[in-house]
Amino acid sequence: MKSVPTMFFATGAFFALLGMVWGIQMSATGDHSLSPAHGHLNLVGFVTMSIMGIYYALTPVAATSKWAKVHYFLTVVSVVILVLGIVMALSENGAVLAKAGSVLAVLSTLIFLAIILKFGFGEKA
Repeated sequence: MKSVPTMFFATGAFFALLGMVWGIQMSATGDHSLSPAHGHLNLVGFVTMSIMGIYYALTPVAATSKWAKVHYFLTVVSVVILVLGIVMALSENGAVLAKAGSVLAVLSTLIFLAIILKFGFGEKA
């Protein structure tokens, strides 16, 4: 398995690529009705995951903890569920997934906060 910072950065870049392609598709069709979902994919999927990757790259002691991998997987799941849920809500197919994804994103961020408080910032070992 790749290092935690690499996993966060690679997944963030993947979400950025998806967001760019989706943005091009919206522009080409002139249909921007799903732009809130597109925005969340870019913000939570790319920006937030990249910032988290920077933290783990600068704080290797945190990156090697079991919590870092739990944090990574929960963050990925929350992005996927949140974005799909927003699409469903905007398409008037219910907001249950959007709500679930939001709760998972908050939980992921709480875990990140706990990791920062436990391991500090920039600590080597």
